[in-house]
Amino acid sequence: MPPSPSTTERWLAYREVNPRARRRLFCFPYAGGGASAYRGWAAELPADVEVCPVQLPGRESRLREPAFQGLQPLVAAAADALQPLVQLPFAFFGHGMGAAIAYGLACELRSRGRAWPEALFVAGRRAPEVPLRSAPLHDLPDAELIAALRERRAVPEEVLAHEELMRLLLPILRADLAVDETASFGDEAKFAFALSAFVGTEDDIVPRADVEPWAQRTVGAFRLRELPGDQFFIHSSRALLLEALARDLAQLAP
Repeated sequence: MPPSPSTTERWLAYREVNPRARRRLFCFPYAGGGASAYRGWAAELPADVEVCPVQLPGRESRLREPAFQGLQPLVAAAADALQPLVQLPFAFFGHGMGAAIAYGLACELRSRGRAWPEALFVAGRRAPEVPLRSAPLHDLPDAELIAALRERRAVPEEVLAHEELMRLLLPILRADLAVDETASFGDEAKFAFALSAFVGTEDDIVPRADVEPWAQRTVGAFRLRELPGDQFFIHSSRALLLEALARDLAQLAP
């Protein structure tokens, strides 16, 4: 049974329906983030692209829903919910955890015998072949988890210092970290899509060496781009990132 429109729309936020769209770009958030990270992107991308920021359970407009704690059930649910919107050609963008979701969802669609994305854009996330550089964080006690997040600058200091806000955010972060840290892909067959990988020049959590092996996941065109900034270059270098995305999207076949 196909998902109802209400189910599909619940998985999206800040989507600007584009009647001229010839393809859709689905954008997946980093750990602790939501669809709002991609608000306004449509104005800076090609006019024939409809930007679809994906809203995961457990945050923003879906705060009352339990967050997923594993990649496979998440991508299975996303594949069901987004099914009505993948009739047009489409591409995936993901940052951090979102990159794992984007790639995992491409694998899920292929395993179901459905069309997969014509392009994959991954940012600030180690390639599937690369193991974690340090012990996982998702099962640490609260105090140790907060200390680790502070050390990695994974959450702004003003948020970490806000006790009430952290009580709300910590379960979401813990669940998202579990999704990202336990994600397993194995020796998936290579895709034929274009794959662009982005890394921050000052990112000491996910260095360039950990991003380069994304090239092994496709037989199509591969591009590796460095942008100024740390793990959150998606915000600090937003204009440069969107400029590169616009170029890559414009090069896809009509």
